[in-house]
Amino acid sequence: MSFPDLKVIYKDFLHTKLYLPYISGYLAFREVDPLLKLLNQLKETRPELYPQVILVDGNGLLHPRKFGIASHLGVLCNTPTIGVAKNFLMIPGELDDLIETKRKYKQVLLKRGDEYRLIGGHMTYGAAVRTSDHASNPVFISQGHRISLETAIKIVLAVCPRYRIPEPIRAADHESRAYIKENAFIQ
Repeated sequence: MSFPDLKVIYKDFLHTKLYLPYISGYLAFREVDPLLKLLNQLKETRPELYPQVILVDGNGLLHPRKFGIASHLGVLCNTPTIGVAKNFLMIPGELDDLIETKRKYKQVLLKRGDEYRLIGGHMTYGAAVRTSDHASNPVFISQGHRISLETAIKIVLAVCPRYRIPEPIRAADHESRAYIKENAFIQ
């Protein structure tokens, strides 16, 4: 997407078969290779369109092993990445009281731009951020690779003009669902 107008300027698809089952906390092992293949293909064919930052539908540092899919992808493609998760991923021994964490961030997240830092032990894992005045549920933002939490939050807010979910992630989700629907016959 271009910025600040948030127009799709490039899209590509890769029909792939995933061989690993979905296991919470291990998304990268299932999905990074196809994403990396698409990014490398873009770098070779249209380097002028290669993204300056990648928003990933998943976690970065806000992960039980402090290294979610956003971190994994960012390291492999050496590009700044931001983890943007729709749901809170508990960190055993650090951020594992879902009810208490939810109670705390609901008290603080009253309007668009409000944030609640997710701190466990001696580190900040990420932040619950309210990205819309119309949706009370936050997104969970964390640094993936080569980016600070402060910058990640600013970028996510900048690409959430109307909805809770950032436009690049919303558009990718919409386009991928349309592709799957059109190509359902492919096995």
